[in-house]
Amino acid sequence: MKLQTEFPFTLPRGYVDGAGKVHNKGIMRLATAMDEIVPLRDPRVRANPAYLTVTLLARVVTRIGDETNITTSVIENLFAADMAYLQAFYRKINEEGVSLIQVTCPDCRHVFEMDLTDLGGLSATP
Repeated sequence: MKLQTEFPFTLPRGYVDGAGKVHNKGIMRLATAMDEIVPLRDPRVRANPAYLTVTLLARVVTRIGDETNITTSVIENLFAADMAYLQAFYRKINEEGVSLIQVTCPDCRHVFEMDLTDLGGLSATP
């Protein structure tokens, strides 16, 4: 099984570029140890620890709409709802791991992916 390192997302509000175009769809890659270490050296983070999130997301978000040069300025200009979404998305793919498994229907033999986080309330007993 191949390790998935890039994950698509859809921002709830969207990034508005300099021309006024709204971009909702993007890609985030898995973070490396260096992605979490390097921002700690940034003087902006040393002056304001809350800025760590901005620098970290600028490193791991690889695309938002047509924009592929994701800088701290791009992240700074996101709406608060989008920033919160990306923080939660980062935690989901990096800290919690991916919860998709491949399953086969016992009746029709159709193979599909299922998100284990969607199993809440299901019981293993009949």
